[in-house]
Amino acid sequence: QVQLVESGGGLVQPGGSLRLSCVASGFTFSTYVISWYRQAPGKERELVAVIGTDGGSTNYLDSVKGRFTISRDNAKNTVYLQMNSLKPEDTAVYYCKAVLLGRSYWGQGTQVTVSS
Repeated sequence: QVQLVESGGGLVQPGGSLRLSCVASGFTFSTYVISWYRQAPGKERELVAVIGTDGGSTNYLDSVKGRFTISRDNAKNTVYLQMNSLKPEDTAVYYCKAVLLGRSYWGQGTQVTVSS
């Protein structure tokens, strides 16, 4: 059974940090490109960060560059999103997605709320 399970979300003050995790099972994690997406209320889901299969290639949404870092540990079937200097506009449900050719899997999401 394929699963992607996100965790690490929560309520944080502006300027604070969170680290999201996404643990995968049921497929060959190391062969999939992994992405983090987010969706704020009333807005479309947007791509936040993506990481290649070996972790050597990453890309970020312009508004999070320099603040967020995506990484992966293929031995643990886990991808991370370190989020620093959080802003209220980062508030959203964050999802991880695994893609290989035409196949993709989504997690259920974890809520991140940035508020004082």
